[in-house]
Amino acid sequence: MVTSSSAPGAYRTQFTDGKHTEFCDIPAESGGQDEAMCPMDLLPSALACCVNITVRMYADRHGIPLGAVRTKVELERGKEQTVFRYSVELEGDFTDEQREKLLYAAKACPVRRALSKPILFEDLPEPAE
Repeated sequence: MVTSSSAPGAYRTQFTDGKHTEFCDIPAESGGQDEAMCPMDLLPSALACCVNITVRMYADRHGIPLGAVRTKVELERGKEQTVFRYSVELEGDFTDEQREKLLYAAKACPVRRALSKPILFEDLPEPAE
C-alpha cells in the first residue's frame, strides 16, 4: 500500500510504501514549487521503469548480451481514451531474433498488463479512531 501526506511547501507531497519515501510536487505555474515530478508524470514513469526492468531481467534469464536499455514513454490523456506511446532502444551484441524476444518481453511488463485491464476505483474504509 502507498500512503501520501502533505509535506512542507504549497503542494509538495511525500509518499511511501513503508520502505521507500519519495516526493511529488506540481509546476510553479500551477502554484507548486516544482521540486519533484508531478503525479501525472508518475504514470508514464512507472511504465518506462517497468519496461526497462522487464527487458533487462529477460535478457539476464536467457543469457542475452544486452548492454543498455532506454525506454521513452509519452502519455496522451484524451477525453475518451488514455494512450501510452513508448519506444525501447536496445544496445548490445545480440541477434535479430534475440532483439525480437526482448521487445516482446517489454510488452509483458506488469505495469503494462495492469494498465491494459479495466480499472475500478474503490474507497477504503476510514480507519477507526
